[in-house]
Amino acid sequence: MPRLTAVATTFLFAAPASLIAQDGASVAAAVHSITAGDVRAHINLLAADSMRGRATPSPELEQAASYIAGQFRAFALAPAGERGTYLQRYRVDRVRLDTLSSGIRVEGGPTWRFGQEVLFPGGELEDVEARAPLVLVSGIPEAATAERLDVRDAIVLIVPSTRRRVPASEANAVITALRARGAAALLVLALTPDSLWPEMTRRQSQVLTRRSWDPRTAPILWVRAPVAASLLAAQGVDLAATRGAGHALRATDLGVRLSLTLRSQVVTSASAPNVAALLEGGDATLKHQYVVFSAHMDHLGVQRPSTGRDSINNGADDNASGTAAVLELAEAFAKLHPRPRRSLIFLTVSGEERGLWGSSAFTANPPVPIGQMVADFNLDMVGRNWKDSIVVIGREHSDLGATLARVSAAHPELRMATIDDLWPEERFFFRSDHYNFARLGVPALFFFNGVHEDYHQPGDEPVKIDAEKEARIARLVFYLGLEVANAAERPKWNPASYRQIVEGR
Repeated sequence: MPRLTAVATTFLFAAPASLIAQDGASVAAAVHSITAGDVRAHINLLAADSMRGRATPSPELEQAASYIAGQFRAFALAPAGERGTYLQRYRVDRVRLDTLSSGIRVEGGPTWRFGQEVLFPGGELEDVEARAPLVLVSGIPEAATAERLDVRDAIVLIVPSTRRRVPASEANAVITALRARGAAALLVLALTPDSLWPEMTRRQSQVLTRRSWDPRTAPILWVRAPVAASLLAAQGVDLAATRGAGHALRATDLGVRLSLTLRSQVVTSASAPNVAALLEGGDATLKHQYVVFSAHMDHLGVQRPSTGRDSINNGADDNASGTAAVLELAEAFAKLHPRPRRSLIFLTVSGEERGLWGSSAFTANPPVPIGQMVADFNLDMVGRNWKDSIVVIGREHSDLGATLARVSAAHPELRMATIDDLWPEERFFFRSDHYNFARLGVPALFFFNGVHEDYHQPGDEPVKIDAEKEARIARLVFYLGLEVANAAERPKWNPASYRQIVEGR
């Protein structure tokens, strides 16, 4: 082997991690595969009038998902969806309470009917069949005390003390603690005047959204005070005295069993896809950590037609542009030899416009443990506005911001300045798909060119996309992703941001 010169030795040990794993020629070939022509071709297809705005759900959204899956397959990426495919499906139902077949039977006593003795006030509606002992939880509500109560598999009647006014946040914390302790259902003493009960009864028939990926939780029901008083009296317990007690929260088995039936009627049901692919890393240890590149592929569909006006919300910038960038990144990384040290996930989600549905479903049922995802780079609207700059939201929340600054400075040829959030009052960090990763502890950066006059309008068409600019943004994200994928250490949160975003403090 020839002896290294001093200059060569200096370059080798000064080179960033992204150039240690891959030689310059491989990186250059990968970067140059990201082209304005390819970006334009992807967006022209995804945002064509024939795609009718890719609403969630719609046949056109399914076509978009099929196209993206086909691209991932062509890049020889591994499927990261369900049952060996690139697709992960989720379901969203619109449901209402079936009051005729729902009720609570007191064993040896009366049956409580919904709208009469008990009420479903709203919230999560799951079908429940439970026969369980009735446990009275009474006293001054405190979450710390509730966390120690034995209420597993019990139907809990909550009678809080009137000795102290309890803030709603503290009352909710007690509910959360009782659910976590395994309660089968929660009956809350309703203090609603009889004059308002008919109005409350009408509300219990409202149509609610039920998402297939949400965890099942104990239902919360209201029980009228006279009904609860009668039941407690039969067990030798005085309701008024119980409400006036000042003791710490405690649980008492009342020696009676209830049978609860809670049934729903499905009004409408919809299924939608996410598309996910995996490039396995080349390091025996670090390949079990993952860098995610994400974008949403859906948009708003078709507006109500009006005479002489375009009614198709093409969603070229929002977000065929981000989807095209993820496809370009997937193709580029697939060309690298050897592979990056960490594994990479390429993800396009649906339902972003409906409330971040797809990313919420993905992070609730990920193909790999969420704790092994080290970063998410999310691209949403990256094809318009300023020619040589891109807003990157979330830089202050982790050391990904410093990594981005270093990578950006190392590539002046991209002519792409990265700037901080210009609109903090809009809270954009909490409004795109990266947030569902961040709230679960995954550091994230959000690449975003800001809104414009065509935001959520039919004017957001492919002809207005600056594909050359977007290609440079994608190249920057490629270099950034490569740096993180090859780094010895995973990204680190800013402690204050972790407390706020992950812990909710």
